[in-house]
Amino acid sequence: MSHPLLAILRRDIVLLLFGGRRGGATLPLLFFLAVAMLFPFAVGPDPVLLARTGGGVIWVAALLAAILPIDRLVEPDLDQGMFDQWALRGISEEALMGVRILAHWLSFGPPLMLAALPAAALLGLDGEKLRIVEIGLLAGTPGLAALGVMVAALTAGLRGGAALGGLLVIPMAVPLLVFGAGSLAVGGTSGLALCGAASLVLLAIAPFAAGAAVRNGRG
Repeated sequence: MSHPLLAILRRDIVLLLFGGRRGGATLPLLFFLAVAMLFPFAVGPDPVLLARTGGGVIWVAALLAAILPIDRLVEPDLDQGMFDQWALRGISEEALMGVRILAHWLSFGPPLMLAALPAAALLGLDGEKLRIVEIGLLAGTPGLAALGVMVAALTAGLRGGAALGGLLVIPMAVPLLVFGAGSLAVGGTSGLALCGAASLVLLAIAPFAAGAAVRNGRG
């Protein structure tokens, strides 16, 4: 990665972690933990039921936490003309979107994996299930980040783009959720492999789709 892209990566990480009026990365993290705390109250204290459904709850909470900052991923820079300035410096939109995906993942992926530790205790997951959940999050959250940035680029500039983006991300993320949460039911290996494969496909497609959308938005 060239020096300009490293500088852009640092900028994006800082903005996603600490920028804006919505708490940066703190709000998704608190949202994730709130879901884990409230779910036992909703379904009752049955430890067998909690252990059976807890992994799926963690995955749904991770998806919702990943799409909370979707309106801050692309649209502010597009409105401020930042992509025009980067284009004048010879930096392609595809490279910028690849950096944005990495920054988005770093801002929510590792924190959610840490937050999964207390969430697993609240949901009654044992050590083996927690291990599968953590590996699944490691494999699947990059795909969620890629999907979030791609949809943010496609909906940037549209009226109600944030709400529309959330509606688009949720059904497109179903394979990741099915394979990630399903890995707890089928023993882990096959589900985790399919989750990782789906994530890799999204990572391969997203920079080009998002870059084309940003290029069209600049025009």
